Amino acid sequence: MTASPEIQEIAIITGASTGIGAATARELARRGFHVLAGVRRDRDADAIRGPGIEPLILDITSPDHIQALAARVREDPQRRAVRALVNNAAIGVNAPVEVFAIDEWRRLFEVNLFGHIVVTQTLLPALIRSKGRVVNISSVGGKIAGATYGPYASTKFALEAVSDSLRREVAPLGVQVVVVEPGAVRTEMPGRAIATANEIASAMTPEQSQRYGGLVQAITAQTAFYTKSGLPADAAAKVIAKAVTARKPRTRYTIGREAALLPLVRILPDWILDLLFAAALRPHLPEQSK
Repeated sequence: MTASPEIQEIAIITGASTGIGAATARELARRGFHVLAGVRRDRDADAIRGPGIEPLILDITSPDHIQALAARVREDPQRRAVRALVNNAAIGVNAPVEVFAIDEWRRLFEVNLFGHIVVTQTLLPALIRSKGRVVNISSVGGKIAGATYGPYASTKFALEAVSDSLRREVAPLGVQVVVVEPGAVRTEMPGRAIATANEIASAMTPEQSQRYGGLVQAITAQTAFYTKSGLPADAAAKVIAKAVTARKPRTRYTIGREAALLPLVRILPDWILDLLFAAALRPHLPEQSK
């Protein structure tokens, strides 16, 4: 599957304001696609707009925005084929299961899962006509979940399951479904997740703070540490572009060392994984929690 600069095909990317999404929009435009880049704000649209990149205001939890996207695709003046949908939009959060409010659980699933399902449902007729491709951006957290990753990882576990089922449903129709699983990547998302974790921690009851305060501090410190050594967003974008353009794509691509180790890690017994997670977290714990 290739795109020609002379005969552009459309690639749609959600969550293209910053980070991996913005880098992927630029990479696919460089490869000759006409990219419809979903962003949340006008200033993000101004920042991403460029040759081959057409920003669209797109909140994937808004039915009106999704219908506007469908109309844009349907009424494309050049009648270009929709070659790929990259479901990338996501919210990152770290919070203990006990303290993450149920309304926030629901909001997280609306963005990280249900929004992608609605966008995919809406665009599947066009993808079936073009025998296009769905690329779902999951995470290392879609395979394994450490402490405080329950909310985020549960959305990614679910996205992995939906991707597997969808792949088997639409393969006979000529549509391929690919999952991309990033590990540590240097983007704005970890910083936003750390800020959210700190907000949640500040609202904990004294009893909850006693139970989880040290853990949250350690997780935020660990996140910052691993993010510094992560891959740049441009490197992640090249992997996603490969998932979009490969003639015979794999069902899954990983990004980064942590994600590449997943197949080996997941065969270990749970008790060993628990020990490994605890050992990796220990250097980041406050002294009073060690």
